[in-house]
Amino acid sequence: MKPIESVNDVIRVLDSIIEDSLKTGETSGYFAVLYQKVTIKVKEEIAAGFFDNGPRMEKLDVVFAKRYIDAYFAWKKNEPVSQSWEIAFSQALNTNFLVVQHLLLGMNAHINLDLGIAAAEISAPGKIDELEDDFKRINDILASMVDEVQQGLSSIWPFLRKLLKWAGQVDNFLVDFSMKIARDGAWKFAENIAAIEKAHWPETITIRDQKIAGKTRLITDPGKVIRFVFQIIRWTERGSVANKIQKLRR
Repeated sequence: MKPIESVNDVIRVLDSIIEDSLKTGETSGYFAVLYQKVTIKVKEEIAAGFFDNGPRMEKLDVVFAKRYIDAYFAWKKNEPVSQSWEIAFSQALNTNFLVVQHLLLGMNAHINLDLGIAAAEISAPGKIDELEDDFKRINDILASMVDEVQQGLSSIWPFLRKLLKWAGQVDNFLVDFSMKIARDGAWKFAENIAAIEKAHWPETITIRDQKIAGKTRLITDPGKVIRFVFQIIRWTERGSVANKIQKLRR
């Protein structure tokens, strides 16, 4: 694989993951499609001067994306990955999960674990506070992932949001798992890890990983009400994994 040094490189590699998923029928393509859309948006905002420091944000985008990309290809080679990614990838052939569950597993690992690490990595020692405003801006862009989920899934199951609202669980299920932890926790984690010696990073990351991995139970086994709603949706599900990837890609 060619080195990943720019946002364009990230978009290119994500495209290869998507194309591979279309061929294999692996649900990994769902998250890759969503992530590619967000990456393209970040690229556009960097060009538009949305961030205080565009070059720094491109560096963050690349370092952040590489954590997912490296994990993806490591998993393909049967090499060890973080617990959070291991859970997400191990479910790639699980046809019992809905698209939204596969997306949330990826978002959980990448935003709630990887984002804080990437922010600390690109910050100069003792100066992570200089990144805070732009970090919050990129979180605003990442928040659009929730909207992308809603829009993409509506083309597969138009009544999904209505059913979740009927169950009274839509805010808790989508927002809590996708962006609430990212906004409330990722920055604090970035500050915490940036404040310690790099020699101690692995231990701190492992503790965080275990915590985030533990939260996947609420995605894979969300409780009786959501399970009931999901069962209804599953009964009406149509199309192959490839069909759904193409719909999300539009």
